Amino acid sequence: MDQGQAHLINGEWRNGSAAGQMTVVDPATEEVIGSFAAASEKDTQNAIDAAAAAFRTWRATPAWTRADILHKCADVMLARTEEAARRITLEAGKPIAQSRREWQLSIDQFRWYAEEARRIHGRITESRAPGGRIEVHHEPVGVVAAFTAWNFPAVLIARKVAPALAAGCSIIVRPSRETPGTAAILMDCLRQAGVPAGVINLVVGPTATTYDVLMKSPAIRKVSLTGSSAVGQQMLRDAAATFKRATMELGGNAPVIVFDDASLDATLDIVVPVKFANAGQVCVTGDRFYVHESLYGKFVEGFAARAKALKLGHGLDDVTQMGPLINARRMAAIDAIVADARKRGGRVVTGGERPADRNKGYFYAPTVIAGLPDDALALAEENFGPIAAITSFKSDEEVFTRANSTELGLSAYAFTRDPRRMRETVARLEAGMVGINSFALAAAEAPFGGIKASGMGREGSEEGIHDYLNVKLAQMTV
Repeated sequence: MDQGQAHLINGEWRNGSAAGQMTVVDPATEEVIGSFAAASEKDTQNAIDAAAAAFRTWRATPAWTRADILHKCADVMLARTEEAARRITLEAGKPIAQSRREWQLSIDQFRWYAEEARRIHGRITESRAPGGRIEVHHEPVGVVAAFTAWNFPAVLIARKVAPALAAGCSIIVRPSRETPGTAAILMDCLRQAGVPAGVINLVVGPTATTYDVLMKSPAIRKVSLTGSSAVGQQMLRDAAATFKRATMELGGNAPVIVFDDASLDATLDIVVPVKFANAGQVCVTGDRFYVHESLYGKFVEGFAARAKALKLGHGLDDVTQMGPLINARRMAAIDAIVADARKRGGRVVTGGERPADRNKGYFYAPTVIAGLPDDALALAEENFGPIAAITSFKSDEEVFTRANSTELGLSAYAFTRDPRRMRETVARLEAGMVGINSFALAAAEAPFGGIKASGMGREGSEEGIHDYLNVKLAQMTV
């Protein structure tokens, strides 16, 4: 965002032309770290026009050339790692080590899809018509609009841009208003790598001047969203008017099942750092901890001790293990969940409030709550914050039923040393992704996404490019 130029349109960095300024705040200090003029409706339309024009040439660019450009982007991104990680931390609040990790995961997406660009396979099928042959072709879907959240401001964009460009689509990115600088660095890496003008575009602004224009435009043939289930429902309704294809990664409320044969200390050593990464603002993180009654007491005690020992602070400080929430609204939402837990008889073992030594920034203490009924907000809804709600169970059948009692189905986890139970757990849990003794789901080579109200389509792996391609049948008769 050089001198407030937050919008990339047709290869040029531009100031927005909408009235009023948008500000970016460091959530650890509440200080303004940047401002820019929002995109107007005209700015967004200019981006659409540029993307539509560029699509005609980009789709005809050889796949091997597209692959070379994506690899070049990864090289540029690698060289700008520290700059990008610092910006992620300043805007999103996460510890710098987590920001570096996110940037590396973003680089991985471009490496992976550079190779997938070379492997867009068609096929030939024998026809029943005499002398005939059926050919199946894959072609880019068209201009894509990508909408991303603030909690992973780099990798959420990379998951959409990399497969779109690999497939031959042009794209317009509309990031969260909280993290525009991270988006700008990523888009500038693409520009620096040689992506032609108009193929990638960035607009930042309010719903009326960005989202509404993109969703109403018949030139946009596909939308991709990372956001809440409520926003996803609205986007599907809006997309229906112009028959846009949609890929959506929506909310989660992941169960974590700790069976009676799990190694207690080894499990706690894994689950606690993951739970409080990015202050719990992770859609696939564990929210609901179901612990077998034989381990329950010691698990709660060990979880609380580890949570209480975490070092809170500004993410640029290397000793920080957990940073702030993104804004005051999230703090209020977490406070409401804790208040509901107390009202329903839950025991706040540790946390449950703003730390006494943090008067500035949106900090909230790592929180562990035990003894809750299943309809308490901390168990029944996505927390999206530093709350671990822990309850006990007696039998496998009971815990599978309780774990599946939600309309959300993004991720689920279990800890056990029994191979038979591992297989049964994968089969029984209703989620798009299941981790057994592991939380490692978000990799470029893995298909990331959920079922039910947690979304549709996949990002990553070979499946990730499919949503950016149309299938065309050709019946050839000689």
